[in-house]
Amino acid sequence: MSTTTAPTRTPETRRARKKRELASTVPMTAFMWMLAALYAFPLIWLLLSAFKPGSELFQYPLTILPENPTIGGFEEAWDRFDFMLYFSNTLAVALATTVLTVFASAMCGYALAKYQDSRWVRVFFICLLATTMLPTEVILSPTFLVIRDLGMYDTLAGLVVPSIMTATGVFMFRQFFVSIPDDIIEAARIDGAREVGIFFRIMLPMSRPIILTLAIFSFQWRWNDYIWPLIVIGDERKFTLQIALRSIVGAENIDWPLLLAASVMSILPLVLLFFVFQKYVMNEDINAGLKD
Repeated sequence: MSTTTAPTRTPETRRARKKRELASTVPMTAFMWMLAALYAFPLIWLLLSAFKPGSELFQYPLTILPENPTIGGFEEAWDRFDFMLYFSNTLAVALATTVLTVFASAMCGYALAKYQDSRWVRVFFICLLATTMLPTEVILSPTFLVIRDLGMYDTLAGLVVPSIMTATGVFMFRQFFVSIPDDIIEAARIDGAREVGIFFRIMLPMSRPIILTLAIFSFQWRWNDYIWPLIVIGDERKFTLQIALRSIVGAENIDWPLLLAASVMSILPLVLLFFVFQKYVMNEDINAGLKD
């Protein structure tokens, strides 16, 4: 009976292997850092320029750091620009749309995943996915006519209702629920759980990673939305931040300190959202609690 022994690794072999790994990773790491710096430079420039007085923005030579830092632009944005009103309008629209989008997408995705015995259900799902091939500009006119006929023109509800159902959200939930074994649902039914209870008490908590991911995307979409609020909202008191920022840009004159300060203030919620919830999106195990 013969036995085999694993080859021993000498310290020289380990050092040579580490050198090869280091030689292969250092160039790629340096390239990624350079790419990150390239993408971060415009954002840093925007942030620092918001603290510059108007006389420094276009002086030559240009400087990155402000020579005479000031928060005058932020004070003007808060007082004269009525930032809090536009912020509250945008926050209300973004939160309401996000909650309704997640709820509607989860229910529709669950139905398409677990009640697809009929061929027409699969046909409906294909038709739903086909809507992603339509540019938003194509459906603006019919959507506007529907909102106008429903009496939602120039209302915040007119911004929320058309954005509730998204094919992307339905697809995300449908693909997740398909991966969940039907045995879990059957076991819940045997224990006496009803269909509504199975969805809210079992399926929905298991889909927390998808909920958080779609919620972040939906909130970001609605916060940055510009075209649809520009069409639907006519009352200045109901403007969202993006439309209000556009109103700062005049035909002949632009108040750059005000515009830069208000722009920085408008992106702060998205930055905060990213830092708070990124760990849930990046580190959550979507298949947690499931067994083959």
